[in-house]
Amino acid sequence: MQIDNTVLEKLEKLSHLHIAEEKKEEVKGQLSEILGYIDNLNELDTAHLDAAFSTLEGGTPMREDIPREANDIAKEILSRAPQSTDDFFIVPAIIE
Repeated sequence: MQIDNTVLEKLEKLSHLHIAEEKKEEVKGQLSEILGYIDNLNELDTAHLDAAFSTLEGGTPMREDIPREANDIAKEILSRAPQSTDDFFIVPAIIE
């Protein structure tokens, strides 16, 4: 699939990004290469594969669920924050 100016403009609008005029040809080429690679994946025959297919025999290994003693990780992280109160980060308001 080739990316043209119309598609690139739609992508700019959807992503809220501005691509400089001198970069548009380069970006269109890069996006076309990415879509070409993805198109190669469509050639794979996956009809016989289960949706939960795994290359690991026996499935994904699980770690043992061992409860830990209460630790001071949260306090240590908050001690490095510029501002914190009652186990919460204090940040500037973003909604007026």
